[in-house]
Amino acid sequence: MRALLVDPAAPGALRLGTVPEPEPAPHELLLDVRHISLNRGEVAFAARRPAGTVHGYDAAGVVARAAADGSGPAVGARVAVFGGGAWAQRMAAATDAVAEVPERVGLREAAALPMAGLTALRALRARPLLGRRVLITGAAGGVGRYAVQLAALGGAHVIASVGSPARGAGLAELGAHRVTVGLDGVEGPLDLVLDTVGGAQLGAVFALLGPGGNIQCIGSASGEPAVFEPQALFFVGEARTLSTYGDISSPGPDLATLLGLLAAGRLRPEIGWQGGWERYPEAAEALLERRVTGKAVLDVGR
Repeated sequence: MRALLVDPAAPGALRLGTVPEPEPAPHELLLDVRHISLNRGEVAFAARRPAGTVHGYDAAGVVARAAADGSGPAVGARVAVFGGGAWAQRMAAATDAVAEVPERVGLREAAALPMAGLTALRALRARPLLGRRVLITGAAGGVGRYAVQLAALGGAHVIASVGSPARGAGLAELGAHRVTVGLDGVEGPLDLVLDTVGGAQLGAVFALLGPGGNIQCIGSASGEPAVFEPQALFFVGEARTLSTYGDISSPGPDLATLLGLLAAGRLRPEIGWQGGWERYPEAAEALLERRVTGKAVLDVGR
């Protein structure tokens, strides 16, 4: 079968190549992949994976073989998946990492959800949202646009930070109460921050937290180290905190929650680029150059 592989001849690049079809474990199903979505981080750091690795985590398709242990969806079910080796014509996936796609949701839209949607959902659960002031940096990206919508659904006052005025287009319609470039005019106290930028901005954002405030550090798009001024971490009152990210355990139920919101019209997938997977280099370049708002979704050729 064909798959997008880390290219040994061009480290950091991916190419369409041929690999054996995966053999699922008893708790895994076999999926005919129809659509995949790209995340900027996994594209940027492809060189860190061994040559020949089948790349990617986000996919949607149709179950070709049910799990041998009887768990999970039946053959023919339409599902979305979060799991390694997703950018291939077929993938094996643990049944607790999949969710059935509601009838009114297209598979292309479902493929846009897993990594970005799950990151936004789980990060926002760090604090109660109703009536809280929430800042989302890098709000024009895949994670950011889901986070704006989900925070607004939770009753938060949402501040969306972007890199340029053009990148802020459409965020107010998604639920942002204020759209700003960088931290221009943003004042504390903030209750929760979802930070995808890192670097110098992370230190500046920390200074805006109120008592008990929390920063979910879910990205580092700046590529720069974060530096805190002396005594910046001293605070009289309830502790302010920084939290790491990376919990990918049992994503299926949370993925089902997101798909339910999509089916109900309460969440939009925000696909900013789509095309066949043979156009991967074009899609990757657009992501890395920040010319995509929201998600890039590729159709898998048979």
